[in-house]
Amino acid sequence: MRAAVAASDGRALVAHIGQQGLSEHSLQLIGDGLLAALAQGSDGAEQQAARCIDALRERGWVGDDDLADQLASALGEGPTPMLRPLAVPLDDLAILLEGDPLSGGGRIDLTTGEVWHRAAIEYAQEVGEVDPDDVDPDRGLYVECEGSRIGYRDMEWFIGTVDDLHRAEFLEIAIQGRGAFRRFRDVLNRWPDEVDRWWAFSEDRQRGRARSWLAAAGYRPTPPQPAPG
Repeated sequence: MRAAVAASDGRALVAHIGQQGLSEHSLQLIGDGLLAALAQGSDGAEQQAARCIDALRERGWVGDDDLADQLASALGEGPTPMLRPLAVPLDDLAILLEGDPLSGGGRIDLTTGEVWHRAAIEYAQEVGEVDPDDVDPDRGLYVECEGSRIGYRDMEWFIGTVDDLHRAEFLEIAIQGRGAFRRFRDVLNRWPDEVDRWWAFSEDRQRGRARSWLAAAGYRPTPPQPAPG
């Protein structure tokens, strides 16, 4: 599924959903893939997009309504969101938003959608690739790092979804005090099935928050384009 979304292969994505169903913890990723599938006119895309809209509305995570509105508009079943399209990769934006506040943040190039980390901007200026005096302030959208606190809440929420009480208890202990993220990962690695579920859960939470942040700034991410050839 992930490969189909990354390659903007609408037909493969629709076929995967038909076989495996909609994964509850990957609706943001699936929804982006379905936007591309709808644009490509892939068979079955409309039916799966309608199902995804219902699932997003029911789940109600941050950013889910924004994506549901965009899918509904693509289906011709709702108004077009009054947001400017921007080809920004949400996973890159999430890294800027939820990194280390001391070194995080950056900007989005409003012409290309490219995401620039603050360290990359400073390096480009240092080596003379970019002259700060020549940077057009209207071309960039500044991204302030919001830190990892919300990521900690994701761990707490995820633990609440773990059915095995023994596993959940170990994870609860792991996230207490400093080094919580590292200990959480170390403990989680004991159970590969939970690792896969965590990464899907965490990525979709981050993707939704990035989408919501972008919408608040007046933009919506455009569907990924298929690779040439």
